Amino acid sequence: MIKKVSRNDVRKRRHARVRRHISGTPERPRLCVYRSSKQIYAQLIDDVNGKTLVAASSLDKEADCEYGGNVEAARIVGKLIGERALDQGIDTVVFDRGGYIYHGRVAAVAEAAREAGLKF
Repeated sequence: MIKKVSRNDVRKRRHARVRRHISGTPERPRLCVYRSSKQIYAQLIDDVNGKTLVAASSLDKEADCEYGGNVEAARIVGKLIGERALDQGIDTVVFDRGGYIYHGRVAAVAEAAREAGLKF
């Protein structure tokens, strides 16, 4: 009997494969994106010290999203994470797409963060 593997388990394996090659430092943290069906989240993570430096999500009050599961909300989150990073003095990051394909909401977060001033 073959056990069905969930899509999220496949994504986690893909994410682990990507994470072998990228890591965040205090000077150049990792911009990690997580998307659920209804929300989207982004964090800047320093893997050396194991700390989250900056975070933003579609649930934030500043985001003011009616629905967090669309490209428009992703653009807002990308802009927020970029602005908050620049306020902390962070201008370069390593992008971690979280095992998702670089398309749609994930790409929208990245593009909006670049427009806000982050370099990656």
